[in-house]
Amino acid sequence: MPLHTFKFLNEKLREALVAVMPIVGIVLFLCFTIAPVSSSILLCFIMGASLIIIGMMFFTLGAEMAMTPMGERLGAAMKKSRHLSLIVLITFFLGFIITISEPDLQVLAAQVPAVPNRTIILSVACGVGAFLVVALLRMLFSIALPPILVGCYILIFILARFVPNSFWGVAFDSGGVTTGPMTVPFIMALGVGIASIRSDRHAASDSFGLVALCSIGPILAVLILGMLFHPDESTYVPPAIPDITTSTELFHLFAEELPLYMKEIAVSLLPIVLFFFVFQLLVLKLSLRTLLKIMVGLLYTYIGLVLFLTGANVGFMPAGNYLGRELATGSTSWLLIPVAMIIGYFIVKAEPAVYVLNKQVEELTDGAISARAMGLALSIGVACSLGLAMLRVLTGLSIMWLLIPGYGIALGISFFVPKLYTAIAFDSGGVASGPMTAAFLLPLAQGACIAVGGDIVADAFGVVAMVAMTPLITIQIMGLVSQIRARQSVSGATPAFAGCSAAFDELPEDAIIEL
Repeated sequence: MPLHTFKFLNEKLREALVAVMPIVGIVLFLCFTIAPVSSSILLCFIMGASLIIIGMMFFTLGAEMAMTPMGERLGAAMKKSRHLSLIVLITFFLGFIITISEPDLQVLAAQVPAVPNRTIILSVACGVGAFLVVALLRMLFSIALPPILVGCYILIFILARFVPNSFWGVAFDSGGVTTGPMTVPFIMALGVGIASIRSDRHAASDSFGLVALCSIGPILAVLILGMLFHPDESTYVPPAIPDITTSTELFHLFAEELPLYMKEIAVSLLPIVLFFFVFQLLVLKLSLRTLLKIMVGLLYTYIGLVLFLTGANVGFMPAGNYLGRELATGSTSWLLIPVAMIIGYFIVKAEPAVYVLNKQVEELTDGAISARAMGLALSIGVACSLGLAMLRVLTGLSIMWLLIPGYGIALGISFFVPKLYTAIAFDSGGVASGPMTAAFLLPLAQGACIAVGGDIVADAFGVVAMVAMTPLITIQIMGLVSQIRARQSVSGATPAFAGCSAAFDELPEDAIIEL
């Protein structure tokens, strides 16, 4: 392994440890205090956390080396084409195949009763493909983002009136999980590649907003599915609680599941790889050095996703479900709300796609919007959203009582803040809800829902939707504050500039020329 690669891996390992260890610490504290678990669950959780850390390390490195360059080059190549119909067709196909590859969509689909996994995945993929086309056309024709978002969400809430109440959470959750560790690096880089061809000053800001629009398509697609399927008729099957007594059994538990995820990720990545290499032969003509770097990056991405999903599904999901049941049982059920808020504050840092977005925002804004500020705003937003989500689980409150006011506030603010912040905010909502949310927080809510005797589909689902909504508000508030500060600084500097102007006015013309 080259020295620079080892250095990058070491850097990514530190980032993964910083992201995941706070969650591990919180869960361990709960396990040793108010929510005791069996040694079997605890060992599986620790093993799962270890795999997640290593998986994040490889994935983030692979995303930088492969997914981002692939998206940028495909975007630049597509923009050069003069055939709009061809661009639209390729864009739809890209959105479709990249969504099928999305791991957190597969995690969610496996937990949705009544609807076959393949049906929900294909429907969501079609929704993403269609709205990726919409996002591309918006960029090509420089259409403002807020009016599109307002129109789309009005359509969503109108359509929701004709769908069973119990399916609302599933629909909005699908919009959140679609934009995960596979989709975000590729789609955002695709936008950057297309924007790089444009010479106008809004090109960079218009590269954001693709994730926001791609989150809308799945919601519409699943709402339509809700008219055809009846989730109330199904039975929820909680994740199996592992029963192991030795370290050898622990190893075999994960080793047995590993080939399954190796196959899943290989099948998911194959269409993307094949499509890219066809483009390479026909259009891109990249150098051998660049091509080898992308291939190595794809290998790192594959290893990272396999380890991440194995750790999340085998180790985190059963632990999350069991902890939810324990916390929601008895007179201490109210503790579920602050515990979920604390976990939410830290868990968003463990989402691989969040890292990709924060870094890209910092780079494209030349540090004006720092990755640290983005991370803080996202953490606060997700903490608030999980508190509200657990309140829903405990009380049975309809999700629309939270989504309609929340999106109303977010869409209202969008007309008063710089459009760059609006695009970033709605992109952030999509990336904040990733595999960590689907694999740990959703089972946590489901376990709590079982304990209080609630409706799994109606009350537990919607966690991902809440996580996707609140960053829309917090990021835009950050933009609003930044805008107010900028205006105050300009107004504060006016007297000084006015004095300078008066001084220059009193000088003769030749003196001014000499200056």
